[in-house]
Amino acid sequence: MSYTVAIVGRPNVGKSTFFNRLLEERKAIVDDISGVTRDRQYGVTDWNGKTFNVIDTGGFVPHTDDVFEREIRKQVKIAIDEANCIVFMVDVVTGITDLDDTMADLLRRTTKPVYLVVNKVDNGTRQLEATEFYSLGFENTYFVSSITGTGTGEVLDAVTEGMKEEDSDDTLRENSLPKFAIIGQPNAGKSSLLNALIGQERTIVSDIAGTTRDTIHTHYNMFQKEFMLIDTAGIRKKNKEKEDLEFYSIIRAIKAMDEADVCMLLIDAGKGVTAQDVSIFSLATRKGKGIVVLVNKWDLVEKETNTARDYEKALKIKLAPFTDVPVLFISVTEKTRIFKAIELALDVYENRNRKIPTSQLNEIMLKAVEAYHAPVVR
Repeated sequence: MSYTVAIVGRPNVGKSTFFNRLLEERKAIVDDISGVTRDRQYGVTDWNGKTFNVIDTGGFVPHTDDVFEREIRKQVKIAIDEANCIVFMVDVVTGITDLDDTMADLLRRTTKPVYLVVNKVDNGTRQLEATEFYSLGFENTYFVSSITGTGTGEVLDAVTEGMKEEDSDDTLRENSLPKFAIIGQPNAGKSSLLNALIGQERTIVSDIAGTTRDTIHTHYNMFQKEFMLIDTAGIRKKNKEKEDLEFYSIIRAIKAMDEADVCMLLIDAGKGVTAQDVSIFSLATRKGKGIVVLVNKWDLVEKETNTARDYEKALKIKLAPFTDVPVLFISVTEKTRIFKAIELALDVYENRNRKIPTSQLNEIMLKAVEAYHAPVVR
């Protein structure tokens, strides 16, 4: 199994900044607004020749009625279960809070190594103030500044100390797997599809459009094949991006398309094929990606004998000239044909990587030249 480090703590202590620092890229969204990270976010980094996974989590808030904070709490607990060791992050500026005490109580019950990381320690005064965190009782305590990078090397030395060589090899193998990105407009059912496929709440799902903010990577195994599933934020028109966070989320979704081998485009059957659906499809084709079109919420459509055939015909007219793209009608809530979607994505991936012999390619080109003669006059 690959080696995994989870970063946990209350909201706004700098977990995502630390996560980005470890990965040396801006993968998680960072903002002064508390609760920006909602789903658990995965990345891969290496230190002194050891490669491992890092999980960024949302801010842990116990005993709340807020729907998102309840879901974030669940995501944090899942991340702790998945991890080999835990980085518990706190903030020297605010000092020890009741939320820190609650989180510390939770982590003392785990048998996994816990590393207490006091963030925002960027001068001598704060170095002295940070000593109060020893009272939380964690043997492995480190002072860092996520923004400047001060102290992160000591944390990395500690968390990788117990790693074996095979742990690093497993992590590298996972990151060479095929990648399938689930893309589409907000609220088309992307996160619900991921959760239905893996059988757990990997991402937060609600009826509120724009729930997913970061891109979410999940290792998956089906049909004796291993691959990565990537859930993305919904891509909507520019004039509907209401806040900077949503803008950054859309940038992450487009970046996920760049790293994907196959894009699984979800369309809301009830809304039909919109101009924005066509724009997202066109973006994927321009990036040279394999594509599977999934028409979701098909169970809610009133059907006659030729409803599916007529719908597909109208869809392919809008997607022209790419009329050979596979189309599948699914229902995520009813789990209808969702595994067939993966089968199609695997077929597209294999076809995309198929090597055509030169002799066969020459034969095809000769037939094309014979059918369409080049003009005599330039």
